[in-house]
Amino acid sequence: MKQFTTILEAFGSTLQLLVRSLSFVSTLPRQRARFIEQCYMIGYTTLPIVAILSYFIGSVLALQAGYSMQNFGAKQFIGSLVGLSLVRELGPVMVSILVAGRVGSAITAELASMKVYQEIDALETMNIPPARLLVLPRLAAVLFMMPVLTMIANLVGWFGGALVCKYVSMIGIEPEAYFAVLRRYMEFKDVLNGLIKAEVFGFVVVLVCCDIGLNTRGGPREIGAAVTRAVVTSLILILVLDYFVTKALM
Repeated sequence: MKQFTTILEAFGSTLQLLVRSLSFVSTLPRQRARFIEQCYMIGYTTLPIVAILSYFIGSVLALQAGYSMQNFGAKQFIGSLVGLSLVRELGPVMVSILVAGRVGSAITAELASMKVYQEIDALETMNIPPARLLVLPRLAAVLFMMPVLTMIANLVGWFGGALVCKYVSMIGIEPEAYFAVLRRYMEFKDVLNGLIKAEVFGFVVVLVCCDIGLNTRGGPREIGAAVTRAVVTSLILILVLDYFVTKALM
C-alpha cells in the first residue's frame, strides 16, 4: 500500500511539473539560446553512440535472420525484417534508452545538485520559475531531437544490415535487392508510428528526470541515489509505455 501511495505521489508531482512547464510555453521563443544548448546536449552529443549501436543492431538482425530464413528459402525478405524491426520497435526504444542513460542521468544530476546546494531556492527567491528556465527548454529540445536521432538510427541500421547481406557469403543479397524489399513492405505509417513512439518516450524520460532532480532532498549522497532512481524509472516507463503506445497505434 505504501509503495502504491509513493507511485501516486510521484505521478502527481510529475504531472504538476508538466502543467507548470506548459504554462510558460509562450516564453520559449525568448529562450532560444538555452533551447539550442539543450538540442546540442540531447542530440549532437548522443549521435555517435546512437550511430554505432544502430549499425551493429542492424548487422546482427541481418546475420541472425540470414541463418534462420535460409532454412525456409525466405532470405530474400531479410530487408523487410531488418527495416520494419528497426522502424517499428528497436529504433525508438534503443534511442530512448540511450537518452535515458546518457541525457536523463546528466539532467537529474545537474538539477539535483542545484536543489541540494540551494540554487533552485535562489531562483525562486528571484522570482525565476525553475519550470520555465530549467525544464521547458529541455522538453522542447527532446521533442525536436528525438525524431532526428530515431531516423538516423533507422538509416544506419538499414545500412548495417545491407552490408552484412552483401559480404556474408552465406546470405549473398545485393544492396539493391535488400532495399527493394524494404521499400516494398514498408509503409509511411510504420515510420510515423516509430517517430511517435520516440517522441512519447523521450518526453517522458526528460520530464521524469527533471522532476526527480528538482525534488531531491538531503546531501551529496542523495544526488547519486536520485540519478539511479531516475534512470531506473525511465527504463521501466519506456518498456511499459511501449506496450500501450504500440496498442494505441495498431
